[in-house]
Amino acid sequence: MTAMSNGMLDLASGGAMIVLEPRAGRAPAWRHWGAAADLAGLPPLAQARGPASFSFDQDVPFDTAPVGGLGWFGPAALALRDATGAALDVSWTDCDWARTGDGVMIRLEDGLRGLRLVQTILADGQGGFRIGATLTNNGPAAVSLDWLASAALPLPADAARLVSWRGRHNAELVEQNEPMPAHAWLREGRRGLAGHGGPPGVFVLGEGAGHAQGRVHALQLCWSGDSLIRVERDDEGFFTLMAGAHLQPGEVTLSPGESWAAPEAIAAFSSTGRNGATRVFHAAVRAMVRWPGGAMPIRKVHLNSWEACYFDHDEARILALAEAAAQIGIERFVLDDGWFVGRNDDTAGLGDWTPDPAKYPHGLAPLARKITAMGMEFGLWVEPEMINPDSDLYRAHPDWALATPGRDRPTARHQLVLDLSQAAVRDYLFACLDRLLREVPIGYLKWDHNRDLAPAGGAAQVRGLYDLLARLRAAHPGVEIEACAGGGGRSDAGMAPFVHRYWTSDNIDAVSRVSIQRGFLAFLPPEMMGSHVGASPAHATGRAQALPFRAAVAMPGHFGVEMDPRTLTPAEREDLAGWIAFHRQWRDRLHGGQVWLGEAPDGLVWQAQGTPENHLLFVIRRDPAQDRRPQPLRLPHLAGQGSCTVRLLRLAGGADGHAAPTTALHQAMGATPLIVSGGWLAEAGLPLPPMNAQTVAIFHVEAG
Repeated sequence: MTAMSNGMLDLASGGAMIVLEPRAGRAPAWRHWGAAADLAGLPPLAQARGPASFSFDQDVPFDTAPVGGLGWFGPAALALRDATGAALDVSWTDCDWARTGDGVMIRLEDGLRGLRLVQTILADGQGGFRIGATLTNNGPAAVSLDWLASAALPLPADAARLVSWRGRHNAELVEQNEPMPAHAWLREGRRGLAGHGGPPGVFVLGEGAGHAQGRVHALQLCWSGDSLIRVERDDEGFFTLMAGAHLQPGEVTLSPGESWAAPEAIAAFSSTGRNGATRVFHAAVRAMVRWPGGAMPIRKVHLNSWEACYFDHDEARILALAEAAAQIGIERFVLDDGWFVGRNDDTAGLGDWTPDPAKYPHGLAPLARKITAMGMEFGLWVEPEMINPDSDLYRAHPDWALATPGRDRPTARHQLVLDLSQAAVRDYLFACLDRLLREVPIGYLKWDHNRDLAPAGGAAQVRGLYDLLARLRAAHPGVEIEACAGGGGRSDAGMAPFVHRYWTSDNIDAVSRVSIQRGFLAFLPPEMMGSHVGASPAHATGRAQALPFRAAVAMPGHFGVEMDPRTLTPAEREDLAGWIAFHRQWRDRLHGGQVWLGEAPDGLVWQAQGTPENHLLFVIRRDPAQDRRPQPLRLPHLAGQGSCTVRLLRLAGGADGHAAPTTALHQAMGATPLIVSGGWLAEAGLPLPPMNAQTVAIFHVEAG
């Protein structure tokens, strides 16, 4: 909600608050972004800020839209050039604001340049704020827009550390923990996608903050293209945070009357550590998802055919694979790459979305009907944004590929990228997909994107994608879509209005997946996190792991299988079927609720999912223990929960015959649960069983 107190404009969201000070003819000045507080007695800036040495006579505090040239020397919220390429100075000459439900709209005008900037801040009620900015050129001449910040936010002077993520294909979301910069810190994406470092976002930790305690400011952009996030220390002592789409010079030109909207940013504040900020992000993303029927359905366990057979398949082989999948409890079968004409490897066929008559002589419809008759939904892999030079489409329309005139057309995975800024390209792709979805009983599309953009398609490419997806969703609202980009290259909130699942990584090695999935969960909710049981040895790493460990690591997300069950021994198939049944039994706890992440001594990590009163707890050991006995695990989220009942559901991992010795308590905890106060578990901890490397202990916790 919004209010006006002591002449201040304040917006409350959960336990967070934004406070702005309106100023005549200028952008509102920042007073606060953090915990909710009583504003009674708050003096205006003019009284609170005294003169500082070597400063301008007129005070220039940090505001919602800082611009350079007239006394502000920090980063600017926008950068413009005229037709000659010269930089355009901007100065706000008029400002007004208005309440908009649970938010505020700020209108800024530069009367000399004929520019209007409209900023919006919406409180989501969960501790988060959705922030946006739109620039309109009302002047007489075109201007080139080089930069428009989605959000320009203050960070406190005592901010201590930055947490971000970097990555590459098969090694997504590697956490980076750094001290606050003495000058500036940048996270910049230039590959045309959000990238394998995960969503464009950052967590800023206060002194002593961790997963469960301390002040945390966090931001993520709702954007699937190039981005820039900047944290800079001001010489006054505080820090600024800016984020927006990274634009190429000359990419956006605004003719008179034209506007450009920056992607929205989600700003989260938590006084209860990183988990609190994650909870804000999850709530914001969930509010963006458009589920078929309006509510999240049961997240079907599915088998994806890729690692089971790669390109080598036909109707007989796929039906045999599907029968094996149905026998172990799979609920959705997804036919991956290799089904369309000319597609026997990755060198040809992209763009020609017609079933291969050699593999599927009757098309896909009979195959799909046979699979649905087995009790499974049929899903299909597509890569609509791509084109192989060896394709009928490219031979007919080479001008449809992203390219620079007179320059080489570099391929990656033997493919080019279609220019989605062209309406004709989007129309062609919509027609292909629409025909498939009308002719074949398809309930699910795995939408892939297997290369970086070179040359860059810019913001127009991203918005062309959004337009195509929106059109397809409107025509086929019952179809779920998975976002995939060489694994986790496009897992971001910008895709949330159009998709229902993200493929987290092509690396299904369970040891690797522990950290990858924890990075994903920092920003995006578990019901959208594709997590599969893969083969052993893992195709991406060559590392072998026991099936129970692989299954337990995949459990917390949207569960699936990425292998041929027929290659397993009868005992292994029975074990896998048991894990599928186990996930189906507990997925209502795992999906749609809260997520708590934590770390413990001796290399242990843990996570809990559900509600404070009823959730599953996963304690994960990746490497061998260094200490002789495991120490009790403190669970801060259970503080104040009263009596708690804790059952040990499964101890998953280890080689047969070489399990770690256990205790009488943990032997009994399945049938005779431990009953102890939440306060004890929060302060003294849960006793843990001895665990070998690559083991997961899964507990069910009920409180109250």
